[in-house]
Amino acid sequence: MTNNLAVRIVLLDDEPFMLKLIGHMLENLGFTAVSPYSSGVAALAALDAPSGQPELILLDLNMPEMDGIEFVRHLVQRNYAGSLVLISGEDERMLQAASKLVQAHKVKLLGHLQKPVSAGALAALLAQWTPPASGRSRAAKAAYGADTVRAAIANGELVNYYQPKVAVADGRVVGVETLVRWRHPTDGLVFPDQFIGVAEAHGEALAQTRVWRDAGIALRVAVNLSMDSLATLDFADHVVAASVEAGLASAEIVLEVTESRLMADLRVPLEILTRLRLKRFRLSIDDFGTGHSSLAQLRDIPFDELKIDRSFVHGAYADPTLRAIFEANLNLARQLGIEVVAEGVEDRNDWDFLGSKGCDLTQGYFIARPMPAAELPGWIDIWKTRLRDEALVL
Repeated sequence: MTNNLAVRIVLLDDEPFMLKLIGHMLENLGFTAVSPYSSGVAALAALDAPSGQPELILLDLNMPEMDGIEFVRHLVQRNYAGSLVLISGEDERMLQAASKLVQAHKVKLLGHLQKPVSAGALAALLAQWTPPASGRSRAAKAAYGADTVRAAIANGELVNYYQPKVAVADGRVVGVETLVRWRHPTDGLVFPDQFIGVAEAHGEALAQTRVWRDAGIALRVAVNLSMDSLATLDFADHVVAASVEAGLASAEIVLEVTESRLMADLRVPLEILTRLRLKRFRLSIDDFGTGHSSLAQLRDIPFDELKIDRSFVHGAYADPTLRAIFEANLNLARQLGIEVVAEGVEDRNDWDFLGSKGCDLTQGYFIARPMPAAELPGWIDIWKTRLRDEALVL
């Protein structure tokens, strides 16, 4: 249990009444090491003092002289490693925009509160706070170069995990997305954002899909394509050869292209993807809506599947802005005759929302986390039981 007495909190708000009110709430919750400041300059000076950085900062966004957004920039410059709570009288969309900025800066955001702050909302938010883990800090996160990754491939350290895709209408397991992981000999399980140049699964995912099919589990397998692959004209022939070797039909293979990483010069990628589509491989545009030329790519590339990014899915049932974006993407895909996959389904509310909108497919932690191949058959049995017991489908 966290010892509230030892948690150092900086409270920054230009209104003296709010400083007293929130300070009193914190005291009632058992937080006594609270330092209130009415200006960003004074708060930053305290952060630079020898006593070190606080574990928590409660920050008002709309302040004269130095506003909360500018204050966050100064926190980043000081490599602030604690947690941040945003407080504002602005509307929800403004708070969400500020939250996205904080997250983009890689500052840990505990959440946000709207004024007038209620004691219950503050208590619920602070109950989620946990002390930072010991060991390597966020800034010390490892990054691995191409030579190291090539050695890992040679040593068999890269393994595939699989996240199921299910049909929203009836809960059928229709496919899996292949997600590569690196079992590093000293750093443990390493995720793809820490290493480069590893997007193809070297035929293992295709071979595994054949194993499942032979065992009576028919699935489409999705493999993420790297930009290096789409820069090589003979890549289409490589994919065809790999599918033949695995004994899979091209329609059983989904090739996912991350929209935000598509090249500015589409000539070579367009040739490769068009050839693959002619050979009946399924093409999917991933992270849709997060890049800068979504509609142009839908126009130019013959995609079969559109994956709506998790940032537009989770919580859309309760957020009018997210709901509008989700519905617009869903309607666009329907008009183009493209199947829709909603990513990031985290809870029952997300699941029910997708069902009410008639979304085709979905994946996310509410359904299953990525898992090793050996765990998938057992998970399918568990999922069928959940469908019945939790009445997930009508």
